[in-house]
Amino acid sequence: MAKTRPGSLAPKSKPGKKDLDYFTIRGTNKVVRVGDCVLMRPPDNGKPPYVARVEKIESDSRNNVKVRVRWYYRPEESLGGRRQFHGAKELFLSDHYDVQSAQTIEGKCIVHSFKNYSKLENVGAEDYFCRFEYKAVTGAFTPDRVAVYCKCEMPYNPDDLMVQCEGCKDWYHPACVDMTIEEAKMLDHFVCFECTEDDAKRSQNGFHSSPVSDSDEKVETKRRKR
Repeated sequence: MAKTRPGSLAPKSKPGKKDLDYFTIRGTNKVVRVGDCVLMRPPDNGKPPYVARVEKIESDSRNNVKVRVRWYYRPEESLGGRRQFHGAKELFLSDHYDVQSAQTIEGKCIVHSFKNYSKLENVGAEDYFCRFEYKAVTGAFTPDRVAVYCKCEMPYNPDDLMVQCEGCKDWYHPACVDMTIEEAKMLDHFVCFECTEDDAKRSQNGFHSSPVSDSDEKVETKRRKR
């Protein structure tokens, strides 16, 4: 099974075909319905499965079941390739549609919104997330801009640990503030260099420093459990 050329047209419906409400994956009791996300067998066994969203299920007069799918692309499959801020389980919802045999479906998965994925306490093998739509021919993304964090001004990668400054509330990668991940995990409080300098200036001018040291709560971190 392979992804056909982006932009190619799906075959026209032939007489004898009928729409199905669901399909049971061969050898399992897992039921696939329209709107479900599935894992599909790639032609190369050494590669991870393709991920797609089922748009339509139909069978012909010989009971051969086919699915019309909308492909998700992995970052490395896009024109720009994988970048530092892309999560290990990140996918792009493409405008690339295709028709495939239902027998190539290996299993089901869940493609979360970026917000919901970031809230997961534990990320399972079936969990993915999507925050961009992707045009397969032009390589364009929607949205074309996202929020950036830290001194490096990179979008948030939910796989990376980050610490939040108790002053400005911005998030920082430990390495960007000369800190190891182990040190970041042990922090009780964190104030970035800019806020530390601002507090020092306020103190020199007769103002009190920010009362961050009065709290007993540990610094909040952004990290995933995988």
